[in-house]
Amino acid sequence: MESNAVLLESKSSPINLLNEMHQLRLLGHLCDVTVSVEYYGARAEFVAHKAVLAATSKFFKEVFLKEKGVDGPRTVVFLNDVQVADFASFLEFVYTARVEVEEDRVQRMLEIAEKLKCLDLSETCFQLKKQMLESVLLELQNFSESQNSEEESSAQPGALLEPKAAAVSGEQADRPVDSRDSPADRASSRASPETPAAKLKEK
Repeated sequence: MESNAVLLESKSSPINLLNEMHQLRLLGHLCDVTVSVEYYGARAEFVAHKAVLAATSKFFKEVFLKEKGVDGPRTVVFLNDVQVADFASFLEFVYTARVEVEEDRVQRMLEIAEKLKCLDLSETCFQLKKQMLESVLLELQNFSESQNSEEESSAQPGALLEPKAAAVSGEQADRPVDSRDSPADRASSRASPETPAAKLKEK
């Protein structure tokens, strides 16, 4: 009788694997590649593992797969036009899946992600930039709404007078108005009870 298959899956294994690889890199153990980074005279070297770089960056994967032989104990890869701090952050991200950078460096991290063809870092930068943009838009919307409410509150005293004016105009609209009669004419017609018809009768 065959038994049913069951799934053995560890939720912590991927994180543990990354942490262990990160510790090995920091200690320089089992590292088989040196990345030499230079930017306007600033130069630094970083040791890493080919497997990790190849798994996270198509750029490094292509470089390593094209290798025919290794001259020394480690492969050396030269990177120009990449800032030292940015590559250090890139390495930390690919080994830990997280890195803390200043807001003004997010665009640079996106550029290095595109240069090194690191899809995970690109998506992370896009998401963060989207959140930052939404946050700015929300602040602008709140500011605009507060400005509108201030304008409305300052315009309310005038608004209270408008119904009275409308009521007065409504009363005038109910009364038939003869455009030929001026206020003075209407006043004089009220003062003299005699009309032209009454004068004719007297004659």
